[in-house]
Amino acid sequence: MFSSSQEEHCAPSKDPVKYGELVVLGYNGSLPNGDRGRRKSRFALYRRTKANGVKPSTVHILNTPQASKAVNCKGQHSISYTLSRNQTVVVEYSHDKDTDMFQIGRSTESPIDFVVTDTIAGGQEGEDTPITQSTISRFACRVVCERNPPYTARIYAAGFDSSKNIFLGEKAAKWKNPDGHMDGLTTNGVLVMHPKGGFTEESKPGVWREISVCGDVYTLRETRSAQTPGKLVENESNILQDGSLVDLCGATLLWRTAEGLFHTPTQKHLEALRQEINAARPQCPVGLNTLAFPSMQRSRALSSLEDKQPWVYLACGHVHGYHNWGHRSEQEPNTHRECPMCRVVGPYVPLWLGCEPAFYVDTGAPTHAFVPCGHVCSEKSVKYWSEIPLPHGTHAFHAACPFCATQLSLTQGCSKLIFQGPVD
Repeated sequence: MFSSSQEEHCAPSKDPVKYGELVVLGYNGSLPNGDRGRRKSRFALYRRTKANGVKPSTVHILNTPQASKAVNCKGQHSISYTLSRNQTVVVEYSHDKDTDMFQIGRSTESPIDFVVTDTIAGGQEGEDTPITQSTISRFACRVVCERNPPYTARIYAAGFDSSKNIFLGEKAAKWKNPDGHMDGLTTNGVLVMHPKGGFTEESKPGVWREISVCGDVYTLRETRSAQTPGKLVENESNILQDGSLVDLCGATLLWRTAEGLFHTPTQKHLEALRQEINAARPQCPVGLNTLAFPSMQRSRALSSLEDKQPWVYLACGHVHGYHNWGHRSEQEPNTHRECPMCRVVGPYVPLWLGCEPAFYVDTGAPTHAFVPCGHVCSEKSVKYWSEIPLPHGTHAFHAACPFCATQLSLTQGCSKLIFQGPVD
């Protein structure tokens, strides 16, 4: 799961303590071209063999660029706040034996533990997108976990670069708090949403907030990169809980605690559910041929369609095999198709099983599909995600399928599947 350099620091020991996992929304169990090294669809955080956390220590107020450079060259972690051409505040950070730090961002440099690139809706690989267009910061955020129970995980905006520095330039939003300590925001911000009631079938969406470089919680700015920060929210914290969502402006991550993952379905369980559906031999009500969901591996890769692939009329939920009639539009053949069973007109799409267990809120059977992409999972999971507004662009929010990041239909976010059993 880890590249060799990262593995030395955070691979599980004989008695591994797992803090949790970060899972990127929009991927169905792995990246389309496969997980490679630090670039993957999910990243497990284990207690490191040696603590690498840091905490604020000395504050320097410097009046020349040379003095600032001298402090930054000491080899210690530091955060630099440039107030003007002539004044910089540098906060040095010292080693913290009680915490482990994990860094997330677009950079492939060694300080980054989990490399994240922009998620392309529809489950496609984003590597063809020029890096210049990316809105994800190279050193986007850091998660700091306490090494002792209850292993609390906290999130902070920005990550330390290869010279162990976080640099907030003149144009970055920054300020001095009433207690005297400096703080600031990154260009496009790190947004966090804690669901109300954890990550269960009863959970409801929380409110999206912005996290500062020092881990304070703020209301959202007017636009994503506005220079004026929102208001401080004093009764909320940067502690991640099971089901917390972290948005990096281009990719959204789901935090699952080790305990939360213990209650999610396993790959084996999802495979058993797939085999159970296929064993019931669902049939196409028109062609009377037997349908079967493709293997988990093929579902993950969204590979070529199979002959027995189930298709669905999303407007009514009737499941069929593929056939080529009922078109109501020549330009977009599968967006206006008439169901032979009930004559309802709507999109006609292939069904794919949701293979990423971390996105399930329960272990129920796959009975519902997201609209319009056709990913299938349990009813409670579909309903949970259809109510979660995810950041999109600089100020829009909309619900999306967690398995492929496709925006859900505003009029109908999901469809209950109606299978026909064998006639014999």
